[in-house]
Amino acid sequence: MKLFLVKQMALLIGLLAVYGLSDMAAQQLKVGAAKRVLTPHPLLPVSGGVGMPKPAQRQLGDLFVRAVAFEKGETRFAVAVIDNLGWPAALGNRSRALVKGIPPEHILIGATHTHSGPDAYAFPNEKGETGADLAYLDWCVQEVAAAINEAIDKLAPAKLKIAEGEAKGRIAYNYYAPQLYDPRCNVIQAIGKEDGKVIATLVNYAIHPEVLGNSRGILSPDLCGPLYERIEARTDGMALFVNGALGGMVTADNRRDDGSEANDWEECKRIGYLLADEALRLLEEVPLQENPSLFCRAKTISFPVESPLMRFILTHSPLQIHTAGTPADSISTQLNLLNIGTAQVLTIPGEALPNIGYYLKRKMNGQQNFLFGLMNDGFGYILSKVDYNSFKRYSYITETSLGEMTGEILIEEALNLMQQSPAPDEPPSPATSK
Repeated sequence: MKLFLVKQMALLIGLLAVYGLSDMAAQQLKVGAAKRVLTPHPLLPVSGGVGMPKPAQRQLGDLFVRAVAFEKGETRFAVAVIDNLGWPAALGNRSRALVKGIPPEHILIGATHTHSGPDAYAFPNEKGETGADLAYLDWCVQEVAAAINEAIDKLAPAKLKIAEGEAKGRIAYNYYAPQLYDPRCNVIQAIGKEDGKVIATLVNYAIHPEVLGNSRGILSPDLCGPLYERIEARTDGMALFVNGALGGMVTADNRRDDGSEANDWEECKRIGYLLADEALRLLEEVPLQENPSLFCRAKTISFPVESPLMRFILTHSPLQIHTAGTPADSISTQLNLLNIGTAQVLTIPGEALPNIGYYLKRKMNGQQNFLFGLMNDGFGYILSKVDYNSFKRYSYITETSLGEMTGEILIEEALNLMQQSPAPDEPPSPATSK
């Protein structure tokens, strides 16, 4: 009898150990990353904004989609970023439908905002004609989904380093008011728990990648290409860039001392390398987060469309950017709020002006607060109502904004989303992060 009880106890202890270890494994943070080349062959015309794209005769660097997937327990989400001016949900939703294992609303798809990539909006002219290559965009939809699915397949136990700090040096400035921009650079680096190798490094910074622009006949990821190259050479892991609150007009600081601008590949390399070096510098002294928590919430919101130009684009693009059956004077999009360890991430469906970006970061709850601009949609500039159509300098960004209330609605909806969500992790203590 005693022997029987001992055996039963041993079996019970063994089962508890197995299930306990299994539960621990299920609750581990896992990260995976993958990329696909999106460079068109032959080269396509490139888009720098509203209007017909300009012909491209040569290529400097490849265009990519770069995706990173996160998982812990039952929470799983992915972030994919495309080297393009913007990526409307009309395309993103088609890719989401091809991804298995993640709810569509937990798949964030955005753009770096290079001004040297093919037209992804199919901008119509006054006759309703477009210069976009729809077959190329169909192919991109497949490749974006393939990158996300591969990132999911590569999910592996990981730990994180998360940093926030000022990026030093001549990287960005505000063309309208030089000092009115956010110099902070936010970085998330995922490191394999078993082999210690870097899986991915995500850099979040507000800047227009338009050193080259779309008038020079060059297809290019612009400064993002050298940024990827530098980080991947130094870490052996994948790099991806997510833009921030870059509106009105936070651009690359390619000013020369004589007042002219450097608009060549060497300047792309100077700025891209410098931003990459600063991102890696910020990571040097931050503690490891061994088993950070994850959280993802999505919310559908609507904006009124007041701008005649934007209304024309939304309703006449062959991509059907404006959802059929919805009023022509409004459009819906998705906001996401993420907690990744000590960091909080808020998505912005366009180019928010820096004052909106500063305000949102100030209200966020993370130790490090990320704004993912041009994410899930790219509806032009996002201004507060007091800035909208108030200055001659803001004429263009007013014309290419949805309307006066866009910024107000974004702020209100974002604050509500934050209030309804749990707080990110507390920072790890020095004793537990060594």
